[in-house]
Amino acid sequence: MIDGILQGAQTAFSFYNILMVIIGCFAGTIIGMLPGLGPISAIALMIPITYGMDPSYGLFLIAGVYYGAVFGGSTSSILINAPGVAGTVASSFDGYPLSKKGQAGKALAIAAYSSFSGGTIAAIFLLIAAPILANISLSFQSSDYFAMMLLGLTAVAAFSGRGNFLKASIMTIFGIMLSTIGIDSDSGIPRFTFGRLDLIDGISFLLLAMAAFALSEAMMNILENKRTNKDEETKLKNELGSLKLQKNEIRQIAPTIARSSILGFFVGILPGAGATIASFLAYGMERSFASKKEKQKFGNGSLQGLAGPESANNAASSGSFVPLLTLGIPGSGTTAVILGALISYGIQPGPTLYIDNPILFWSVIISMYIGNLVLLILNLPLIPYIAKILTLPKQLLLPLIIFFSLIGVYLVTFNNFDIYIMTLFAVVALFLRILDFPMAPMILGFILGKMIEDNLRRSLTISDGSISFLWERPITLSLLIIIIVIILSPIILKYLSKKRS
Repeated sequence: MIDGILQGAQTAFSFYNILMVIIGCFAGTIIGMLPGLGPISAIALMIPITYGMDPSYGLFLIAGVYYGAVFGGSTSSILINAPGVAGTVASSFDGYPLSKKGQAGKALAIAAYSSFSGGTIAAIFLLIAAPILANISLSFQSSDYFAMMLLGLTAVAAFSGRGNFLKASIMTIFGIMLSTIGIDSDSGIPRFTFGRLDLIDGISFLLLAMAAFALSEAMMNILENKRTNKDEETKLKNELGSLKLQKNEIRQIAPTIARSSILGFFVGILPGAGATIASFLAYGMERSFASKKEKQKFGNGSLQGLAGPESANNAASSGSFVPLLTLGIPGSGTTAVILGALISYGIQPGPTLYIDNPILFWSVIISMYIGNLVLLILNLPLIPYIAKILTLPKQLLLPLIIFFSLIGVYLVTFNNFDIYIMTLFAVVALFLRILDFPMAPMILGFILGKMIEDNLRRSLTISDGSISFLWERPITLSLLIIIIVIILSPIILKYLSKKRS
Protein backbone atom coordinates (compact mmCIF):
# COMPACT_ATOMS: atom_id res chain seq x y z
CA MET A 1 0.00 0.00 0.00
CA ILE A 2 2.81 2.42 0.95
CA ASP A 3 4.63 1.65 -2.30
CA GLY A 4 1.44 2.29 -4.26
CA ILE A 5 0.92 5.64 -2.51
CA LEU A 6 4.53 6.72 -3.18
CA GLN A 7 4.31 5.73 -6.86
CA GLY A 8 0.92 7.44 -7.12
CA ALA A 9 2.38 10.62 -5.61
CA GLN A 10 5.24 10.54 -8.11
CA THR A 11 2.74 10.25 -10.98
CA ALA A 12 0.37 12.90 -9.57
CA PHE A 13 3.17 15.45 -9.12
CA SER A 14 4.54 15.04 -12.64
CA PHE A 15 4.51 18.23 -14.75
CA TYR A 16 1.91 17.10 -17.31
CA ASN A 17 -0.51 15.75 -14.72
CA ILE A 18 -0.36 18.96 -12.68
CA LEU A 19 -0.87 20.93 -15.91
CA MET A 20 -3.97 18.80 -16.70
CA VAL A 21 -5.39 19.48 -13.22
CA ILE A 22 -4.77 23.25 -13.59
CA ILE A 23 -6.45 23.36 -17.03
CA GLY A 24 -9.34 21.23 -15.75
CA CYS A 25 -9.90 23.35 -12.63
CA PHE A 26 -9.86 26.59 -14.62
CA ALA A 27 -12.21 25.29 -17.35
CA GLY A 28 -14.52 23.71 -14.77
CA THR A 29 -14.74 26.92 -12.73
CA ILE A 30 -15.69 29.01 -15.77
CA ILE A 31 -18.28 26.47 -16.98
CA GLY A 32 -19.66 25.96 -13.45
CA MET A 33 -20.27 29.70 -13.01
CA LEU A 34 -22.77 29.72 -15.89
CA PRO A 35 -26.28 28.85 -14.63
CA GLY A 36 -27.41 25.62 -16.24
CA LEU A 37 -23.95 24.18 -16.91
CA GLY A 38 -22.93 22.04 -13.95
CA PRO A 39 -20.27 19.33 -13.46
CA ILE A 40 -22.08 16.84 -15.74
CA SER A 41 -22.16 19.29 -18.65
CA ALA A 42 -18.57 20.35 -17.99
CA ILE A 43 -17.26 16.77 -17.95
CA ALA A 44 -19.34 15.81 -21.00
CA LEU A 45 -17.76 18.71 -22.90
CA MET A 46 -14.26 17.56 -21.91
CA ILE A 47 -14.55 13.83 -22.68
CA PRO A 48 -14.13 14.20 -26.49
CA ILE A 49 -11.04 16.37 -25.90
CA THR A 50 -9.40 13.63 -23.81
CA TYR A 51 -9.72 10.92 -26.51
CA GLY A 52 -6.25 10.00 -27.72
CA MET A 53 -4.61 11.22 -24.51
CA ASP A 54 -2.82 9.00 -22.04
CA PRO A 55 -5.57 7.66 -19.68
CA SER A 56 -3.96 9.27 -16.62
CA TYR A 57 -3.83 12.70 -18.31
CA GLY A 58 -7.47 12.42 -19.39
CA LEU A 59 -8.59 11.31 -15.94
CA PHE A 60 -6.68 14.13 -14.22
CA LEU A 61 -8.22 16.68 -16.60
CA ILE A 62 -11.75 15.36 -15.95
CA ALA A 63 -11.18 15.24 -12.18
CA GLY A 64 -9.97 18.88 -12.27
CA VAL A 65 -13.06 19.89 -14.26
CA TYR A 66 -15.25 18.18 -11.64
CA TYR A 67 -13.75 20.07 -8.68
CA GLY A 68 -13.74 23.34 -10.62
CA ALA A 69 -17.38 23.05 -11.73
CA VAL A 70 -18.57 22.43 -8.15
CA PHE A 71 -16.68 25.52 -6.99
CA GLY A 72 -17.95 27.58 -9.95
CA GLY A 73 -21.54 26.59 -9.15
CA SER A 74 -21.09 28.04 -5.67
CA THR A 75 -19.98 31.35 -7.20
CA SER A 76 -23.20 31.80 -9.20
CA SER A 77 -25.25 30.75 -6.14
CA ILE A 78 -23.58 33.35 -3.94
CA LEU A 79 -23.48 36.26 -6.38
CA ILE A 80 -26.78 36.04 -8.28
CA ASN A 81 -28.77 33.39 -6.35
CA ALA A 82 -28.71 31.05 -9.37
CA PRO A 83 -27.71 27.57 -8.13
CA GLY A 84 -27.45 25.64 -11.38
CA VAL A 85 -26.21 22.55 -9.51
CA ALA A 86 -28.19 20.79 -6.77
CA GLY A 87 -25.11 20.56 -4.53
CA THR A 88 -24.76 24.36 -4.32
CA VAL A 89 -28.39 25.22 -3.48
CA ALA A 90 -27.67 25.33 0.26
CA SER A 91 -24.75 27.72 -0.37
CA SER A 92 -27.18 30.35 -1.68
CA PHE A 93 -29.23 30.45 1.55
CA ASP A 94 -26.62 32.56 3.36
CA GLY A 95 -24.12 33.30 0.58
CA TYR A 96 -26.57 35.44 -1.41
CA PRO A 97 -27.74 37.49 1.64
CA LEU A 98 -24.07 38.19 2.40
CA SER A 99 -23.64 39.50 -1.17
CA LYS A 100 -26.69 41.73 -0.76
CA LYS A 101 -25.12 43.16 2.40
CA GLY A 102 -22.01 44.20 0.46
CA GLN A 103 -19.88 41.26 1.64
CA ALA A 104 -19.62 39.32 -1.62
CA GLY A 105 -15.81 39.20 -1.37
CA LYS A 106 -15.97 37.74 2.12
CA ALA A 107 -18.65 35.22 1.07
CA LEU A 108 -16.57 34.02 -1.89
CA ALA A 109 -13.45 33.85 0.28
CA ILE A 110 -15.28 31.71 2.87
CA ALA A 111 -16.52 29.48 0.03
CA ALA A 112 -12.94 29.10 -1.27
CA TYR A 113 -11.45 28.32 2.16
CA SER A 114 -14.30 25.95 3.07
CA SER A 115 -14.10 24.14 -0.28
CA PHE A 116 -10.34 23.73 0.06
CA SER A 117 -10.62 22.46 3.65
CA GLY A 118 -13.47 20.07 2.84
CA GLY A 119 -11.67 18.66 -0.19
CA THR A 120 -8.38 18.35 1.70
CA ILE A 121 -9.92 16.53 4.69
CA ALA A 122 -11.74 14.19 2.30
CA ALA A 123 -8.52 13.51 0.34
CA ILE A 124 -6.69 12.61 3.57
CA PHE A 125 -9.49 10.24 4.61
CA LEU A 126 -9.42 8.67 1.15
CA LEU A 127 -5.67 8.18 1.32
CA ILE A 128 -5.91 6.44 4.69
CA ALA A 129 -8.99 4.28 4.37
CA ALA A 130 -10.46 4.07 0.84
CA PRO A 131 -10.62 0.23 0.62
CA ILE A 132 -12.07 -0.07 4.16
CA LEU A 133 -14.70 2.62 3.49
CA ALA A 134 -15.80 0.76 0.36
CA ASN A 135 -16.77 -2.23 2.50
CA ILE A 136 -18.67 0.04 4.91
CA SER A 137 -20.65 1.63 2.06
CA LEU A 138 -21.57 -1.87 0.79
CA SER A 139 -23.28 -2.62 4.11
CA PHE A 140 -25.98 0.01 3.37
CA GLN A 141 -29.19 -1.39 1.87
CA SER A 142 -32.42 0.14 0.54
CA SER A 143 -34.04 0.43 3.98
CA ASP A 144 -30.97 2.26 5.31
CA TYR A 145 -31.05 4.70 2.39
CA PHE A 146 -34.78 5.24 2.97
CA ALA A 147 -34.14 6.13 6.61
CA MET A 148 -31.23 8.39 5.64
CA MET A 149 -33.42 10.28 3.13
CA LEU A 150 -36.04 10.75 5.86
CA LEU A 151 -33.27 12.07 8.10
CA GLY A 152 -32.46 14.54 5.31
CA LEU A 153 -36.09 15.73 5.35
CA THR A 154 -35.81 16.60 9.05
CA ALA A 155 -33.46 19.39 7.94
CA VAL A 156 -36.63 21.28 6.93
CA ALA A 157 -36.54 22.88 10.40
CA ALA A 158 -33.27 24.55 9.43
CA PHE A 159 -34.95 26.39 6.55
CA SER A 160 -37.92 27.72 8.50
CA GLY A 161 -37.82 30.95 10.44
CA ARG A 162 -39.36 31.29 13.86
CA GLY A 163 -43.07 30.41 13.65
CA ASN A 164 -42.77 29.32 9.99
CA PHE A 165 -42.34 25.57 10.48
CA LEU A 166 -45.82 24.85 9.08
CA LYS A 167 -45.07 26.86 5.92
CA ALA A 168 -41.75 25.07 5.51
CA SER A 169 -43.48 21.68 5.91
CA ILE A 170 -46.11 22.61 3.29
CA MET A 171 -43.35 23.59 0.84
CA THR A 172 -41.53 20.30 1.50
CA ILE A 173 -44.69 18.32 0.69
CA PHE A 174 -45.16 20.47 -2.43
CA GLY A 175 -41.61 19.58 -3.52
CA ILE A 176 -42.23 15.86 -2.95
CA MET A 177 -45.44 16.12 -5.02
CA LEU A 178 -43.52 17.73 -7.89
CA SER A 179 -40.96 14.90 -7.80
CA THR A 180 -43.71 12.35 -8.60
CA ILE A 181 -44.48 13.90 -12.01
CA GLY A 182 -43.41 11.69 -14.93
CA ILE A 183 -43.10 7.98 -15.63
CA ASP A 184 -43.57 5.67 -12.65
CA SER A 185 -40.27 3.76 -12.50
CA ASP A 186 -42.01 0.62 -11.17
CA SER A 187 -45.06 0.28 -13.43
CA GLY A 188 -43.98 2.45 -16.38
CA ILE A 189 -47.29 4.38 -16.22
CA PRO A 190 -47.24 8.21 -16.66
CA ARG A 191 -48.24 10.10 -13.52
CA PHE A 192 -49.66 13.64 -13.31
CA THR A 193 -48.57 14.46 -16.87
CA PHE A 194 -52.10 15.61 -17.95
CA GLY A 195 -51.53 13.97 -21.30
CA ARG A 196 -48.47 16.13 -22.08
CA LEU A 197 -45.54 14.24 -23.59
CA ASP A 198 -43.27 17.08 -22.40
CA LEU A 199 -43.84 15.97 -18.78
CA ILE A 200 -43.06 12.28 -19.39
CA ASP A 201 -39.52 12.72 -18.06
CA GLY A 202 -40.73 14.79 -15.12
CA ILE A 203 -39.58 18.27 -14.10
CA SER A 204 -35.83 18.83 -14.13
CA PHE A 205 -34.04 20.11 -11.04
CA LEU A 206 -32.39 22.88 -13.06
CA LEU A 207 -35.76 24.22 -14.22
CA LEU A 208 -37.19 24.27 -10.69
CA ALA A 209 -34.07 25.78 -9.11
CA MET A 210 -33.78 28.53 -11.70
CA ALA A 211 -37.50 29.36 -11.34
CA ALA A 212 -37.56 29.26 -7.53
CA PHE A 213 -34.35 31.21 -6.96
CA ALA A 214 -32.93 33.16 -9.90
CA LEU A 215 -36.08 34.15 -11.83
CA SER A 216 -38.27 34.79 -8.78
CA GLU A 217 -35.43 36.82 -7.19
CA ALA A 218 -35.16 38.97 -10.34
CA MET A 219 -38.95 39.50 -10.29
CA MET A 220 -38.84 40.43 -6.58
CA ASN A 221 -36.18 43.04 -7.32
CA ILE A 222 -38.30 44.48 -10.14
CA LEU A 223 -41.36 44.67 -7.89
CA GLU A 224 -39.50 46.21 -4.97
CA ASN A 225 -37.71 48.74 -7.21
CA LYS A 226 -35.53 49.83 -4.30
CA ARG A 227 -32.90 52.42 -5.12
CA THR A 228 -29.85 52.75 -2.94
CA ASN A 229 -28.49 56.26 -2.39
CA LYS A 230 -25.02 57.22 -3.60
CA ASP A 231 -23.38 56.77 -0.18
CA GLU A 232 -24.74 53.23 0.15
CA GLU A 233 -23.73 52.39 -3.43
CA THR A 234 -20.18 53.69 -2.88
CA LYS A 235 -19.93 51.72 0.38
CA LEU A 236 -21.16 48.58 -1.41
CA LYS A 237 -18.58 48.91 -4.19
CA ASN A 238 -15.77 49.43 -1.68
CA GLU A 239 -16.72 46.35 0.31
CA LEU A 240 -17.13 43.98 -2.63
CA GLY A 241 -13.45 43.10 -2.92
CA SER A 242 -12.84 42.60 0.82
CA LEU A 243 -11.51 39.09 1.41
CA LYS A 244 -10.34 39.57 5.00
CA LEU A 245 -11.71 37.37 7.74
CA GLN A 246 -11.44 38.56 11.33
CA LYS A 247 -9.89 36.25 13.93
CA ASN A 248 -13.24 35.77 15.66
CA GLU A 249 -14.83 34.84 12.29
CA ILE A 250 -12.12 32.24 11.66
CA ARG A 251 -12.69 30.80 15.14
CA GLN A 252 -16.42 30.75 14.42
CA ILE A 253 -16.27 28.82 11.13
CA ALA A 254 -13.32 26.49 11.90
CA PRO A 255 -15.38 23.93 13.91
CA THR A 256 -18.14 24.18 11.28
CA ILE A 257 -15.71 23.35 8.46
CA ALA A 258 -14.29 20.37 10.40
CA ARG A 259 -17.71 18.92 11.31
CA SER A 260 -19.26 19.48 7.88
CA SER A 261 -16.24 18.07 6.03
CA ILE A 262 -16.39 14.82 8.01
CA LEU A 263 -20.17 14.57 7.57
CA GLY A 264 -19.93 15.38 3.85
CA PHE A 265 -17.23 12.79 3.24
CA PHE A 266 -19.12 9.94 4.91
CA VAL A 267 -22.34 10.88 3.09
CA GLY A 268 -20.39 11.07 -0.18
CA ILE A 269 -19.05 7.51 0.09
CA LEU A 270 -22.62 6.13 0.09
CA PRO A 271 -23.69 5.30 -3.49
CA GLY A 272 -26.63 7.50 -4.49
CA ALA A 273 -26.26 10.02 -1.67
CA GLY A 274 -23.84 12.66 -2.98
CA ALA A 275 -23.08 16.34 -2.45
CA THR A 276 -26.69 17.56 -2.44
CA ILE A 277 -27.82 15.57 0.60
CA ALA A 278 -24.48 16.25 2.31
CA SER A 279 -24.88 20.04 1.93
CA PHE A 280 -28.48 20.04 3.22
CA LEU A 281 -27.58 17.81 6.19
CA ALA A 282 -24.59 20.02 7.02
CA TYR A 283 -26.75 23.15 6.92
CA GLY A 284 -29.33 21.56 9.22
CA MET A 285 -26.65 20.25 11.59
CA GLU A 286 -24.92 23.64 11.88
CA ARG A 287 -28.19 25.42 12.59
CA SER A 288 -28.91 22.87 15.33
CA PHE A 289 -25.49 23.46 16.92
CA ALA A 290 -25.74 27.27 16.66
CA SER A 291 -26.61 29.45 19.64
CA LYS A 292 -30.02 31.17 19.80
CA LYS A 293 -28.48 34.45 18.64
CA GLU A 294 -26.63 32.80 15.75
CA LYS A 295 -29.73 30.83 14.68
CA GLN A 296 -31.44 34.13 13.84
CA LYS A 297 -28.69 34.85 11.29
CA PHE A 298 -29.27 31.63 9.33
CA GLY A 299 -30.91 32.56 6.05
CA ASN A 300 -29.86 36.19 6.53
CA GLY A 301 -26.10 35.96 6.02
CA SER A 302 -24.64 33.51 8.55
CA LEU A 303 -20.98 32.66 8.03
CA GLN A 304 -21.55 29.18 9.49
CA GLY A 305 -24.56 28.72 7.20
CA LEU A 306 -22.26 29.26 4.21
CA ALA A 307 -19.15 27.42 5.44
CA GLY A 308 -21.08 24.24 6.37
CA PRO A 309 -22.63 23.39 2.97
CA GLU A 310 -19.51 24.49 1.08
CA SER A 311 -17.27 22.17 3.13
CA ALA A 312 -19.77 19.31 2.93
CA ASN A 313 -20.43 19.41 -0.82
CA ASN A 314 -16.71 19.42 -1.68
CA ALA A 315 -15.93 16.66 0.82
CA ALA A 316 -18.83 14.63 -0.60
CA SER A 317 -17.58 15.19 -4.17
CA SER A 318 -14.24 13.66 -3.19
CA GLY A 319 -15.96 10.96 -1.13
CA SER A 320 -18.04 9.91 -4.15
CA PHE A 321 -14.83 8.59 -5.74
CA VAL A 322 -14.74 5.80 -3.11
CA PRO A 323 -17.65 3.75 -4.53
CA LEU A 324 -16.62 4.72 -8.07
CA LEU A 325 -12.99 3.54 -7.86
CA THR A 326 -13.33 0.66 -5.37
CA LEU A 327 -16.72 -0.79 -6.36
CA GLY A 328 -17.32 0.54 -9.87
CA ILE A 329 -20.60 2.05 -8.62
CA PRO A 330 -21.30 5.69 -9.57
CA GLY A 331 -22.70 7.56 -6.58
CA SER A 332 -24.19 10.38 -8.64
CA GLY A 333 -24.94 11.50 -12.20
CA THR A 334 -21.53 13.16 -12.42
CA THR A 335 -19.60 10.09 -11.30
CA ALA A 336 -21.68 8.02 -13.74
CA VAL A 337 -20.30 10.16 -16.57
CA ILE A 338 -16.78 9.76 -15.14
CA LEU A 339 -17.36 5.98 -15.00
CA GLY A 340 -18.18 6.04 -18.72
CA ALA A 341 -14.99 7.99 -19.39
CA LEU A 342 -12.91 5.48 -17.38
CA ILE A 343 -14.34 2.54 -19.30
CA SER A 344 -13.66 4.31 -22.61
CA TYR A 345 -10.00 4.62 -21.49
CA GLY A 346 -9.91 0.85 -20.94
CA ILE A 347 -9.92 1.20 -17.14
CA GLN A 348 -12.42 -0.99 -15.25
CA PRO A 349 -13.11 0.43 -11.77
CA GLY A 350 -13.84 -2.15 -9.09
CA PRO A 351 -12.45 -3.99 -6.06
CA THR A 352 -9.30 -5.06 -7.93
CA LEU A 353 -8.39 -1.61 -9.29
CA TYR A 354 -6.17 -0.61 -6.37
CA ILE A 355 -4.44 -4.02 -6.59
CA ASP A 356 -4.10 -4.28 -10.40
CA ASN A 357 -3.45 -0.60 -11.06
CA PRO A 358 -2.30 0.96 -7.75
CA ILE A 359 -0.44 3.85 -9.41
CA LEU A 360 -3.58 5.13 -11.14
CA PHE A 361 -5.75 4.54 -8.07
CA TRP A 362 -3.54 6.43 -5.62
CA SER A 363 -2.52 9.16 -8.10
CA VAL A 364 -6.19 10.08 -8.65
CA ILE A 365 -6.72 10.36 -4.88
CA ILE A 366 -3.59 12.51 -4.47
CA SER A 367 -4.72 14.66 -7.42
CA MET A 368 -7.78 15.65 -5.38
CA TYR A 369 -5.56 17.52 -2.94
CA ILE A 370 -3.65 19.10 -5.85
CA GLY A 371 -6.97 20.13 -7.45
CA ASN A 372 -8.23 21.80 -4.28
CA LEU A 373 -4.92 23.62 -3.84
CA VAL A 374 -5.04 24.80 -7.48
CA LEU A 375 -8.62 26.05 -7.02
CA LEU A 376 -7.61 28.06 -3.96
CA ILE A 377 -4.58 29.61 -5.70
CA LEU A 378 -6.54 30.32 -8.91
CA ASN A 379 -9.69 31.74 -7.39
CA LEU A 380 -8.59 33.81 -4.40
CA PRO A 381 -6.83 36.47 -6.56
CA LEU A 382 -9.83 36.52 -8.93
CA ILE A 383 -12.49 37.03 -6.23
CA PRO A 384 -12.37 40.86 -6.24
CA TYR A 385 -12.92 40.84 -10.01
CA ILE A 386 -15.61 38.13 -9.95
CA ALA A 387 -17.47 40.03 -7.22
CA LYS A 388 -17.59 43.16 -9.39
CA ILE A 389 -20.56 41.60 -11.18
CA LEU A 390 -22.67 42.96 -8.32
CA THR A 391 -21.67 46.54 -9.14
CA LEU A 392 -23.50 46.30 -12.45
CA PRO A 393 -26.63 48.49 -12.54
CA LYS A 394 -29.84 46.59 -11.79
CA GLN A 395 -31.17 47.62 -15.21
CA LEU A 396 -28.37 45.49 -16.74
CA LEU A 397 -27.89 42.78 -14.09
CA LEU A 398 -31.53 41.65 -13.81
CA PRO A 399 -32.03 41.10 -17.58
CA LEU A 400 -28.73 39.17 -17.63
CA ILE A 401 -29.90 36.90 -14.78
CA ILE A 402 -33.21 36.28 -16.57
CA PHE A 403 -31.41 35.63 -19.89
CA PHE A 404 -28.90 33.15 -18.44
CA SER A 405 -31.63 31.35 -16.46
CA LEU A 406 -33.85 30.91 -19.53
CA ILE A 407 -31.04 30.03 -21.93
CA GLY A 408 -29.47 27.64 -19.38
CA VAL A 409 -32.68 25.61 -19.14
CA TYR A 410 -33.34 25.74 -22.89
CA LEU A 411 -29.83 24.49 -23.78
CA VAL A 412 -30.37 21.35 -21.68
CA THR A 413 -33.55 20.15 -23.45
CA PHE A 414 -34.08 22.50 -26.46
CA ASN A 415 -37.79 22.41 -25.55
CA ASN A 416 -39.94 25.57 -25.55
CA PHE A 417 -42.37 23.92 -23.12
CA ASP A 418 -39.67 23.99 -20.42
CA ILE A 419 -39.45 27.77 -20.78
CA TYR A 420 -43.22 28.11 -20.35
CA ILE A 421 -43.35 25.82 -17.31
CA MET A 422 -40.32 27.57 -15.81
CA THR A 423 -42.00 30.98 -16.17
CA LEU A 424 -45.16 29.58 -14.54
CA PHE A 425 -43.15 28.21 -11.59
CA ALA A 426 -41.32 31.53 -11.26
CA VAL A 427 -44.63 33.43 -10.98
CA VAL A 428 -45.95 30.92 -8.42
CA ALA A 429 -42.65 31.17 -6.48
CA LEU A 430 -42.94 34.96 -6.55
CA PHE A 431 -46.38 34.90 -4.90
CA LEU A 432 -45.22 32.30 -2.37
CA ARG A 433 -42.21 34.46 -1.46
CA ILE A 434 -44.47 37.50 -1.02
CA LEU A 435 -46.52 35.37 1.42
CA ASP A 436 -43.26 34.46 3.24
CA PHE A 437 -43.12 30.81 2.15
CA PRO A 438 -39.48 29.56 2.03
CA MET A 439 -38.25 28.07 -1.25
CA ALA A 440 -35.48 25.86 0.17
CA PRO A 441 -37.80 23.18 1.67
CA MET A 442 -39.49 22.75 -1.72
CA ILE A 443 -36.11 22.04 -3.37
CA LEU A 444 -35.22 19.67 -0.50
CA GLY A 445 -38.50 17.77 -0.93
CA PHE A 446 -38.07 17.64 -4.71
CA ILE A 447 -34.52 16.26 -4.52
CA LEU A 448 -35.25 13.66 -1.83
CA GLY A 449 -38.79 12.70 -2.94
CA LYS A 450 -37.75 10.40 -5.79
CA MET A 451 -35.01 8.76 -3.72
CA ILE A 452 -37.39 8.13 -0.81
CA GLU A 453 -39.98 6.56 -3.12
CA ASP A 454 -37.48 4.28 -4.91
CA ASN A 455 -35.82 3.04 -1.73
CA LEU A 456 -39.15 2.53 0.05
CA ARG A 457 -40.41 0.41 -2.86
CA ARG A 458 -37.25 -1.71 -2.90
CA SER A 459 -37.45 -2.21 0.87
CA LEU A 460 -41.10 -3.28 0.67
CA THR A 461 -40.33 -5.64 -2.22
CA ILE A 462 -37.45 -7.27 -0.32
CA SER A 463 -39.61 -7.69 2.82
CA ASP A 464 -42.65 -9.02 0.83
CA GLY A 465 -44.76 -5.95 1.59
CA SER A 466 -44.09 -5.98 5.34
CA ILE A 467 -42.90 -2.86 7.18
CA SER A 468 -40.65 -5.03 9.37
CA PHE A 469 -37.67 -3.63 7.44
CA LEU A 470 -37.98 -0.53 9.65
CA TRP A 471 -36.66 -2.37 12.72
CA GLU A 472 -34.95 -5.50 11.36
CA ARG A 473 -31.71 -3.77 10.32
CA PRO A 474 -29.64 -2.01 13.04
CA ILE A 475 -28.59 0.86 10.71
CA THR A 476 -32.20 1.59 9.70
CA LEU A 477 -33.43 1.40 13.29
CA SER A 478 -30.62 3.69 14.54
CA LEU A 479 -31.39 6.31 11.87
CA LEU A 480 -35.13 6.19 12.67
CA ILE A 481 -34.39 6.66 16.39
CA ILE A 482 -32.27 9.72 15.52
CA ILE A 483 -35.17 11.09 13.41
CA ILE A 484 -37.65 10.60 16.30
CA VAL A 485 -35.24 12.33 18.72
CA ILE A 486 -34.83 15.29 16.32
CA ILE A 487 -38.60 15.64 15.86
CA LEU A 488 -39.38 15.37 19.57
CA SER A 489 -36.43 17.41 20.87
CA PRO A 490 -38.14 20.86 20.52
CA ILE A 491 -41.18 19.58 22.48
CA ILE A 492 -38.96 18.00 25.16
CA LEU A 493 -36.79 21.13 25.47
CA LYS A 494 -39.87 23.35 25.71
CA TYR A 495 -41.31 21.11 28.44
CA LEU A 496 -38.01 21.12 30.37
CA SER A 497 -37.66 24.92 30.15
CA LYS A 498 -41.25 25.33 31.46
CA LYS A 499 -40.49 22.93 34.31
CA ARG A 500 -37.35 24.90 35.25
CA SER A 501 -39.19 28.25 35.18
